[in-house]
Amino acid sequence: MRRPRQELPSGTLETDDLLAHIRLHGAVPRHVAIIMDGNGRWARQRHLPRPLGHRSGMRAVREAVEGSIEAGLEMLSLFAFSLENWQRPAPEIAALMSLLEEYIAREAEELEAEGVRVRVLGDIDRLAPATTASIGQLMSRTATNTRLTVNLFISYGGRAELVRAAQRLARDVAEGRLTPDEIDDAAFAARLYTHGCPDPDLLIRTSGENRISNFLLWQVAYTELFISQVLWPDFGRRDLFEAILDFQQRDRRFGRVRA
Repeated sequence: MRRPRQELPSGTLETDDLLAHIRLHGAVPRHVAIIMDGNGRWARQRHLPRPLGHRSGMRAVREAVEGSIEAGLEMLSLFAFSLENWQRPAPEIAALMSLLEEYIAREAEELEAEGVRVRVLGDIDRLAPATTASIGQLMSRTATNTRLTVNLFISYGGRAELVRAAQRLARDVAEGRLTPDEIDDAAFAARLYTHGCPDPDLLIRTSGENRISNFLLWQVAYTELFISQVLWPDFGRRDLFEAILDFQQRDRRFGRVRA
């Protein structure tokens, strides 16, 4: 029998109370992914330059990471910069890359101390050498941490990832390491950027947009979706906890029928 959905008075609860409700309501999602959207609109509403919206979004990243640790997640994936974002004006791209380097320099010590492992996934060969070096140092510095894994998706596109996986499969077949009959879900998944990661249980999109935006197209096949009306710079751990509470009330069947 399907469990009846409970209406939780989340809007009237303090953040600590929401966390207590999460712990009472059972298993939390292992892996939460977030499409961080709304920086530009946040800045426009305040008559500020777009780069200031991106800078304000850095605070929300910290909130999401800290909230994920408190809630007991294993993995947090953040869509930071898409392949399509390379089409933005050069000054905005430069500001975003500068912010990424600043974030790494400012947060690396605390991420290491908190036991957070950081992985950067995407076509990072397109990044400037200084940015690539900063990323490499952060990944190396946090590689052995196990409390929470944070995947930062930078220069990433879901369709491009699928094409890349297909090319790698074709190359393996052409060079005799694989036969066509051996290609299955596991073989395909092993050639994605996310190899070794559990698929997201929950995908949160901020700013009220109802799109996946070319993010993790293979991996979100059975992921629960949560659309938050909050613009990313205003997204805090309270918003994360409300999404997790909503997830805990979902009836996940993965195409099957409950007995």
